[in-house]
Amino acid sequence: MNMLKMMLIGLTILSLASARTVAQVAEDAGTSMQGVHEIQVTLRKYEFSPGSLRVRKGEQVRLVMTAVDHDHGFKLDDFDINQKVSKGTTVVVKFTADKAGTFQFRCSNVCGLGHRNMKGTLVVEE
Repeated sequence: MNMLKMMLIGLTILSLASARTVAQVAEDAGTSMQGVHEIQVTLRKYEFSPGSLRVRKGEQVRLVMTAVDHDHGFKLDDFDINQKVSKGTTVVVKFTADKAGTFQFRCSNVCGLGHRNMKGTLVVEE
């Protein structure tokens, strides 16, 4: 009887430890899914493609930007970003989407007659 009781206690402890491990793995998986949100952005006269970027609040954002036809810039005032992207190069910009809302970005390097209309939006959802 003593041996059976000890086995039951051992199994109970093992079950609780296993449940804790499974819960931790699930939590870690959720965290890594929220990790880095990478978006490929192409800059060309007179557009960003895609022109609307959507991320979740709290995400680390990694914009991989390529200028294909001219020197361009990426200016996102609300996150203090102003990055030049030279023709034929790829530049990576990283930031944390730490506030929710809709924010406008624009080209910050004069790229021709349509430069003023080269704009896009970043939507950070709760």
